Amino acid sequence: MSFIVDKQSLEDLNLIRKDNPNSMLSLYNQVKTLGGEKLLETIFNTPLSDPGKINKRSAIFQYFQQQNLKFPFSKEMVDMSEKYLNEGHDDSFLRSTIRLLKFKSLDIAVHSEEYERLINGVKTTIDLLEDLSQYLLQLNDAVNHPYKSEIGKLKQVFKDQRLVNLLKENSLMKGNSDGDNNSIPFFRINRYHFLLTSTLQEELKFVFKALYELDVYVAVSGVARAKGMGYAKALPASASCLNAKGLRHPALDKAISNSISLSRDENVLFLTGANMAGKSTWMKTIGLSMYIAHLGFPIAADSFEFSIFEGIYSSINIPDNLNMGYSHFYAEVLRVKDVALQVSAGKNLLVLFDELFKGTNVKDAYDATLAVSQAFSGYTNCLFVISTHINEVGEALGERCENIQFRYLPTVMEGSVPKYTYQLKEGIANDRQGMMIIENERILEIIEGREAS
Repeated sequence: MSFIVDKQSLEDLNLIRKDNPNSMLSLYNQVKTLGGEKLLETIFNTPLSDPGKINKRSAIFQYFQQQNLKFPFSKEMVDMSEKYLNEGHDDSFLRSTIRLLKFKSLDIAVHSEEYERLINGVKTTIDLLEDLSQYLLQLNDAVNHPYKSEIGKLKQVFKDQRLVNLLKENSLMKGNSDGDNNSIPFFRINRYHFLLTSTLQEELKFVFKALYELDVYVAVSGVARAKGMGYAKALPASASCLNAKGLRHPALDKAISNSISLSRDENVLFLTGANMAGKSTWMKTIGLSMYIAHLGFPIAADSFEFSIFEGIYSSINIPDNLNMGYSHFYAEVLRVKDVALQVSAGKNLLVLFDELFKGTNVKDAYDATLAVSQAFSGYTNCLFVISTHINEVGEALGERCENIQFRYLPTVMEGSVPKYTYQLKEGIANDRQGMMIIENERILEIIEGREAS
C-alpha cells in the first residue's frame, strides 16, 4: 500500500521542495555527504505504511539521539573516495596492473595527474575505512537496541581478513612514510587499488550504503535534539485515530503548541477564528506532522499517536487556473470533487479543508460548506479538519452531527488592536474584527482624502 500525497498537498504543506529553506525536507537536511542527502530525499519521498517499520525507524533515531554521536567524516573525504571507487574496475589483477603501469609511465614522462589522482583516491579510501572502523567502536552492540543488527553486519565486514590486513599494513606504512605520494611503492599501490576496486567491491558498496544511513540517522536525530522533538507511535489502520499533545509547527522557533484528538467517534475537527488567528498554520502543522510521522521521523510534539493512513489531501492554497479558464471558486469545487472521489472509494485519509468555498458569495459558501462538511463526516475511517470564517455553519453542524468537535482560535482585543493567542479553545468563534482592522488601517480616510482632493 502506497501513501498518497498529491502535488497540491505537497505544496500546501511545504514538504519536499529543496529550493525552499523552510520546507520540511530542508529542515531535516543536516547531512554531511552527497550520498546521505540522496538517501534522505528518497526516504522523504517514500512514507511508510507498515506500523512496525515506522516504529523501528523512530526507535533507531531515538537510539542515535540518546547516544549523541557526531558524524566525523567530511563531505570532501567521502565524495573523493566514492568517486574513486566508481571510476571503474578491472576484472583481473593483470589488467589492473597494466593499466596502472600506463598511468605511472605517463606520470614519469609528462607528469600526468591521472596517477596522482589514483593514489589520492586509494589513500583517502583507506583513511576513510580506518576512521569508520574506529567510529564503529562507539556504537555499542553489546546490548539490544534497534540498530544492533545493522551495526553487527557492518562490523562483520571489518572482520574480513583482507580488510584487516590492509588497514594494519597501511597503519604501519603511514608510520614510516614522509607523506610523499612518490614514496609509496608502485607494487603496494597496485595491490591496494585492485583490492579496493575489485576484490572488495561488493563489501565496500555495503560499507558506503551503511555510511550514508549513519549520516542520515545522526543528522536527523541531531535536529530532534536541537529542537526538542519527540517521536510518534504508529498504530494499525483499523484504529483510525490521531492523538497529539504539545503539537507545534517544527519550522517556527517560537511556535505555540496545541493538542488534538480525533477518532471514529469524533472524526471531524471544525475550526473557526479570525484572519491571522492561526487557522491555516494549525492545519498545516497537523498535515505535515502526519506526513513526517509516516516517515518515522521525529515530530515537534510532546506525544503523537496515530493510525496508518493511505494519504493526505489538503485544500489550503488553491489557485485559479487561467490556462484552463477556471475561476478560483471552480478550482475549489474541482478540488473538493477530487477528494470526494478518493474518500468515497473507501480510502483512509487525512483531509484538510481551509476556508471552503471562499471564492463565492457568503450564502452559497454557507450552504456548500454545511452540506459538504456533513456529507464527509459520515466517512468515519477518515479524519477531517475543516476551517471557515462563516461561524454560523458550525452552529448548524452542531445540531445535525454528533461526531464533530468544535475548536476556535481566539482574538483578544487590546483597545482597538487585535491580538492573537494561537491557543485552541473549545467552541465556535464569535469574533467580528474585520471592520475594526479596516478602520485601524485608515483605509476609508485614505479613500475619502483622495476624493476630497
